Amino acid sequence: MIMKQLPMFDEQEEQLKRYYSISEVAEMFDVSKSLIRFWESEFEILKPHKNSKGDRRFTQQNLEQLQTIYHLVKERGFTLSGAKQELKERQQRGKEKKEIIETLEKLKEGLMELKDKM
Repeated sequence: MIMKQLPMFDEQEEQLKRYYSISEVAEMFDVSKSLIRFWESEFEILKPHKNSKGDRRFTQQNLEQLQTIYHLVKERGFTLSGAKQELKERQQRGKEKKEIIETLEKLKEGLMELKDKM
């Protein structure tokens, strides 16, 4: 799914937009605002900022999280519990990958030191 593109650049303020309203996000994904609020309550990863009035302000990271949720639920047909499980597994795989990379970097450092000593 390709999100409908809204301007990333706010012409009135002449700067990049940092936050999007729930209406803008609903339009991007072509879903209702209530569905976005529902996903927010169901998925722990989705925590948009709220201003002093309680209005949700979505960041680029929130949009990426929504993109992932949308893809799993709407495009791939996951149930909510299945999508939650997939997100947990992805997070775990990411942690494992990070640990492997750190181990390889330490190994590389050790090999470079050994090479320098020769």
